[in-house]
Amino acid sequence: MSREYAHFERLKVGPGRTVGYRLADAGALQALRERGAIVWENQRYGATYVVDEPGLLDALNRGVPIIHLGQPETVDAVLAIEAPVTWTVVELTCPEPIALERLRARGSHDLDERLDAWRETPRLPTADVRIDTSETAPDGAAHRIDRVVRPV
Repeated sequence: MSREYAHFERLKVGPGRTVGYRLADAGALQALRERGAIVWENQRYGATYVVDEPGLLDALNRGVPIIHLGQPETVDAVLAIEAPVTWTVVELTCPEPIALERLRARGSHDLDERLDAWRETPRLPTADVRIDTSETAPDGAAHRIDRVVRPV
């Protein structure tokens, strides 16, 4: 897999996991709001999660950001930003028992809330690629996505 792909770390304000996020405080979040620099924000699990335009544009300048999003509205908001990029929308799914098994394996303590979020997440109508992760290993999914992003 190409090294130019990198996980986009959303901003996070609040408690919980810190790995995979750029942590911010309420003041920094408010400053972004005042500048109109927020592409999307949502609250869940007692925290605020943000896709910010400066962070996203910086990630685009460094390579191909992989943005993990859960709501179709968030995908639409990212697709709407003005940036010299062609996005590929990938929908990753799995059956609910597999989702529960994975949540337990990562040590999640708020299983009911996370399963509710899983159940509330609708399909992505704009997906270019759909992958059931219970049937496709991570390497296989990555290669499949790469073939769509960079056709031979």
